[in-house]
Amino acid sequence: MARLDGKVAIVTGAAQGIGASYAKALAKEGASVCVADIDDPAGTVAAINAAGGQALGVNVDVSSAASVRQMIDKTVAAFGGVHILVNNAAVFGKLALKPFEEISSDEWDKVMAVNIRGVFECCKAATPQMRAQKYGKIVNIASGTVYKGTPMLLHYVTSKGAIVALTRAMARELGGAGIGVNCIAPGLTMSDNVKSNTDWAEPLINGINASRAIKRDQQPDDLLGTLIFLSSPDSDFLTGQTIVVDGGSVMH
Repeated sequence: MARLDGKVAIVTGAAQGIGASYAKALAKEGASVCVADIDDPAGTVAAINAAGGQALGVNVDVSSAASVRQMIDKTVAAFGGVHILVNNAAVFGKLALKPFEEISSDEWDKVMAVNIRGVFECCKAATPQMRAQKYGKIVNIASGTVYKGTPMLLHYVTSKGAIVALTRAMARELGGAGIGVNCIAPGLTMSDNVKSNTDWAEPLINGINASRAIKRDQQPDDLLGTLIFLSSPDSDFLTGQTIVVDGGSVMH
């Protein structure tokens, strides 16, 4: 029996990249998956269904409360509940490295709207269903940059620091309802967007790899074991925690 048989999961930002890997891994473990993204999720949905899983594609703008509410409603209508919410949608892979004085106010606001308010909106919309079930798993995605004070990405690092704080506070509020709230903090992962971003030059990637105890590129698959653990009953007595998955660059 797969660990997530009978469960329903939502993964935001799942049309491609790491989010698509998350959605496929949850489906492989037996979950019915809502593949949610502002971009077309059809490719990920098709891959899950072709592998024998069950998936629904939903276009969503996570910074819009109305759009997120529709995502939840469509998922419940299709699959009967929401047991797992993976807040993966974020602005990152296409950002240019720059001193913070050169970050425009508009760019700052866009990063915060997606990376912080998007998580808030998704949790706010999903938790009534989870409370009714008396069970739920929220997995937020932060970043190892929070623990390094990584320069040249101040808006991104700030937004991910907020997610660690949000995770802790929300875990306190939701624990009595049977809802666990935890966080994964990945290292720099070789997603399609990162690989295509010319700012992530080979010397920078090599420097990050050199800081790791396990000295190699991080791949999306490196995150899946932790994701499944936090989404499954195996972690039912774990909440408010952030697990860094980066090959040992950060140790805390």
